[in-house]
Amino acid sequence: MSKPESKGQRAQKELDIILSRLNALEVSTTDDVQKSLIGIIRVLVDTQIHSLNEFEHLKKAIDLLTLQIFKLENKKNSSL
Repeated sequence: MSKPESKGQRAQKELDIILSRLNALEVSTTDDVQKSLIGIIRVLVDTQIHSLNEFEHLKKAIDLLTLQIFKLENKKNSSL
């Protein structure tokens, strides 16, 4: 069985889909205003993707830190 997707993974997929749609819109439009708006939306989506990635890194760091704290606690308790 496959592991269920996290909310972050689903959000990442949705943002990737939005980027794909933006690319298609940018190619198909000839209006400079629309191209400018698409560029602005692309920056917002890219920033959101970056924020999601950073959040995932922070979650992993907190998990590793918590694990180390538990190891120290166990070591401290076993030496008493």
